[in-house]
Amino acid sequence: MGVKADRQAEEFTAFVRATGTQLHQAAMLLTGDHHLAEDLTQATYAKVFTRWRRVQAAESPVAYARTTLLNTFLSHRRLRRNGERPTDLADADVGPPLVDGDPALRVDLLAALAGLPPLDRAVVVLRYWEDRSVADTAADLGISESAVRTRARRALLRLRPLIDPISERTHR
Repeated sequence: MGVKADRQAEEFTAFVRATGTQLHQAAMLLTGDHHLAEDLTQATYAKVFTRWRRVQAAESPVAYARTTLLNTFLSHRRLRRNGERPTDLADADVGPPLVDGDPALRVDLLAALAGLPPLDRAVVVLRYWEDRSVADTAADLGISESAVRTRARRALLRLRPLIDPISERTHR
């Protein structure tokens, strides 16, 4: 490897170290499964690495990686639509904690997210976990801002009956 290639490899490694936790947590929320989240994160970084020069020149390499993560997730979901079937998340290995707190609460939240269609789940993760604006979420997913608002509203309506009992349980 030449000096330039060595430098690019070092810069990519530094990028992965700086963004790895954030991307893995988003992948975990999207997939609801520790192993799938690791696979999704790894596939994302493999795609980013093959375009590293372009990614470095981008206005926001993190946004590029996040968009790649989302597109890889949505593409993977379409490919396995009729193949694999999800397991009960209560019995699944959910991996490292997303936040400190009650592990049962984390499992319940992941199970609630798993009940959403993939695109709605991506909207919820971007808007409320990543704290992205409606415009940024729309740009990341390649959909209109009104579609983001509609999907977020619909997803929250579906999640509310599942989350309210969890919330009541934690506030006792």
